[in-house]
Amino acid sequence: MAHTVKIKSIEPLTHDVLKLILEKPEGITYIPGQAADFAINKPNWEKEWRTFTFTSLPEEDFIEFNIKTYTDHKGVTNELRSLKPGDEIIIGDVYGDIHYKGEGIFLAGGAGITPFIAILRDLEKKGKLGNNKLIFANKTKADIIQKELFTKMLGDKFINVISDEQVPGFEHGFVTAEIIKKHSDSNLKYYYLCGPPPMMNAVGKHLASLGVDNEHIVKEGF
Repeated sequence: MAHTVKIKSIEPLTHDVLKLILEKPEGITYIPGQAADFAINKPNWEKEWRTFTFTSLPEEDFIEFNIKTYTDHKGVTNELRSLKPGDEIIIGDVYGDIHYKGEGIFLAGGAGITPFIAILRDLEKKGKLGNNKLIFANKTKADIIQKELFTKMLGDKFINVISDEQVPGFEHGFVTAEIIKKHSDSNLKYYYLCGPPPMMNAVGKHLASLGVDNEHIVKEGF
């Protein structure tokens, strides 16, 4: 069942990421890490469905999305850049396989961070961040979504990997088996994985080479 809700606020988080806060549809439920079908309620756009992950917590009285926009595509995310408070979004089905199972390492690439925003916010609220770590891969420092939030939340358990710049204190290049091994620990049983397909494939191979079995890897089932 689809719900049409109004945008409460829309603002930039980074040079190409928007934070949308929407009215909460009546009766909607989700768990941190899940996503929903999403369309813009405007002529020629209302049937252009995309999937975006909730970055708000289920108990909040609004829903939030952090959405990376692509101006070159002239698609849904680019159209979002022209919206304003009061414009409407259609929210459809909720789904997703990523959810918290226990302490581990969150491995994210770019906009793949979004499921982990809600999961880590939920853990922080419950006082259960524990030993969890986040390894976040981006092209440049300017691309890092919610950098201040993660720095405050995780401190030195927030590890940045930057491919296109040399940044003091950050890992340079891509997420390698060596980087994963360096930050692994026997009490971090799970590996949470979300990012673009090339990263997912590469990191999946790295985890296999490190002897991590599939039951300890949490990702979307595709």
